[in-house]
Amino acid sequence: MDIPDLTEKQLFTRNVYDGHLLHVREDQVILPNGNTTTREYIVHPGAVVVVPLLDNGDVLMVRQFRYPLNRDFHELPAGKIDPGEDTLACGQRELLEETGYAAQDWRFLTMIHPCIGYSDERILVYLAQELSEHGHRRDEDEFLENVRLPLVTAMEWVRDGRISDVKTLIGLFWAEKIIRNEWPS
Repeated sequence: MDIPDLTEKQLFTRNVYDGHLLHVREDQVILPNGNTTTREYIVHPGAVVVVPLLDNGDVLMVRQFRYPLNRDFHELPAGKIDPGEDTLACGQRELLEETGYAAQDWRFLTMIHPCIGYSDERILVYLAQELSEHGHRRDEDEFLENVRLPLVTAMEWVRDGRISDVKTLIGLFWAEKIIRNEWPS
């Protein structure tokens, strides 16, 4: 069976915008059929999302206002990877900064690409267990509220749309599988 090559080859790239977090690029590419087109995309440093499970099975989440959508969201703790930072160290830092909790037991779950049509962003998902509270270390521009939810409630909020953030949805589905012993350790 012959597998067609679907690769698009870059002819040139141009920086459209370089911000603090995001960078926008515009590339001219050759398509598999030889035609050319333009591709616009966001370059992102990557992020880590943490699924913090408390000893009683509750999930520790945060509520925060998200400016682009002008409303509060319930999310799992997460944050961008700093240059040269180990992804596990990023998850540990973000969990402590945002929630004030640290975890003794960490497990890598998966990596996701949430916006493949217009961004190179990757998000690594970690499970954090054996949590202990140490006091948050939020940035001065970070306003969050910790929210402890039974996993069944969090999943109800997914079903009724109160939780719609994609990284949180994926993390909660992983947590549900793990708690039900439906995923190998």
